[in-house]
Amino acid sequence: MDMKKRITLELRNRSPAEIAELVVDNSRSADGEVEGLTDAFTELEFLSMVNVGLSSLAKLPSLPKLRKLELSDNNLSGSLETLSEKCPNLTYLNLSGNKIKELSNVEALQNLKSLQSLDLFNCEITSLEDYRESVFELLPQVTYLDGFDQEDNEAPDSEADDEDEDGEDGAGPTGDYDEEDDEEDDEDGSEGGEVGLSFQVNRGDQEDDEDEDDYAEEEEEEDQAGAQGQKRKRDADDEGEDDDDDEDD
Repeated sequence: MDMKKRITLELRNRSPAEIAELVVDNSRSADGEVEGLTDAFTELEFLSMVNVGLSSLAKLPSLPKLRKLELSDNNLSGSLETLSEKCPNLTYLNLSGNKIKELSNVEALQNLKSLQSLDLFNCEITSLEDYRESVFELLPQVTYLDGFDQEDNEAPDSEADDEDEDGEDGAGPTGDYDEEDDEEDDEDGSEGGEVGLSFQVNRGDQEDDEDEDDYAEEEEEEDQAGAQGQKRKRDADDEGEDDDDDEDD
């Protein structure tokens, strides 16, 4: 699909002024030139034209709010001065996989005063002796070259940072939830302990009552046995008296 048609599809019935991000990767440019982009894209902040066959940026329109520009895997070797004229506020520029061979090719980027990150990976220029030192000296405003600063510290990944923040936000409630659960478990344990103690006390009282009942029953049985014994004794005495009376007669 050619670049112009791709841009029309990406608009999706919106006006160019409503577009902040535009990706036309792997479309085809006519004669290696930018096409379909106009000055009407006044709010465009991110533009990606990866592997579209660009060999020139001469027809790039004015994009005053553009911050990030992806141009990797094209055939660019020069005409980079256009960037400082049409995209003066660029902070990120990816030119990896292009035909940039000499330091003079990137010298035109000196006028991009806000440029912080530049990627020239897989360009012939990277094979030059003291390549990194030379580029940092030529472009002092650049902090990260091919993803690393002068001390070889890796550039922060904005997407990874966002994920980390999300992860931290998500971990907070989860941690609070666990603590609350622990507190609830402690409370439940305390209540369980109180219930257990109460049960033991009640059970002890119940056993005492049962012992008392058993003791009372034993006493009652003994009383009944004693009464029966006394009755038998009285009966025997009465029988003895009757026998004596008979003998007297």
